[in-house]
Amino acid sequence: MVTENKSTINYVQLLKEDLVVLRITPNDGIIPEYESGQFLTLGIPSVSENYKIIRRAYSIASHPENKKYYEFVIRWVRKPLPGRVTTSLFYASEGDQVTLGKPTGNALTINETLHDGSKDDRRIVCVGGGTGIAPFVSFAQHLRAVGDKREIVVLHGASYVDELSYKGLFSKLEEESLDRGKDKWNFRYRASISRPEEWFNRSWKGQTGRVENFLRSKDGGMSPLEQLVGEKITKENTIFYICGWQGTIDGVMDFLTPKGFVTFHDKREDGSFEAKYESYG
Repeated sequence: MVTENKSTINYVQLLKEDLVVLRITPNDGIIPEYESGQFLTLGIPSVSENYKIIRRAYSIASHPENKKYYEFVIRWVRKPLPGRVTTSLFYASEGDQVTLGKPTGNALTINETLHDGSKDDRRIVCVGGGTGIAPFVSFAQHLRAVGDKREIVVLHGASYVDELSYKGLFSKLEEESLDRGKDKWNFRYRASISRPEEWFNRSWKGQTGRVENFLRSKDGGMSPLEQLVGEKITKENTIFYICGWQGTIDGVMDFLTPKGFVTFHDKREDGSFEAKYESYG
């Protein structure tokens, strides 16, 4: 039996015709405990199916310390066929009723201890493609809220500059890191645009190409990511979290596997690993 809470959409921010930020609040006002990196199954009545509840899972962008609402950033992919739930959400308005399941999933939850039980102090690098940035919005705000001292780098890839949905938030978090000092809050954010030749992206001066290009070394030297952090990336000093289309996962692991990184899915016999990922296609 599916356990769901009746809930209300109380905020809609349409970033572009196919990209939206939604905030949803359970009608009973209760946000249960959950972990950054988890997802929720969202249900909405389908008018075309006699108001039958149809469901789909979405990564949670809000962080566990926020007890006011859940936040989601959702892309409306219409080819080859549009998703029924996502399509319904893009026609929804503030005040509309939906249902929410319980937060679940551990594929992308933050690793706190190493395989031997000691504290995991490795640098955290989050790689998000498109709306795969959602769990890392939660990561950043949660780690800041709890005063985590680990170095955190968020890398976001998108086709167009207006798809960098949380650029403002991440930029403010990096400014705060510079103001407070890295010994208190050590955060950096970089983005890459994969279609720099398009007119809409004409003002972009940052990294170009797919987001995994941050890991690509230039002429055998340090990669853009290594230049940013000031040292070589190794499986001893860094753990990666990756979310997006399968192509993004594969692209990142193409660089990491030769360096000895293994994923949580393929962890060693002793339980050790250096990458966690979740694919949505």
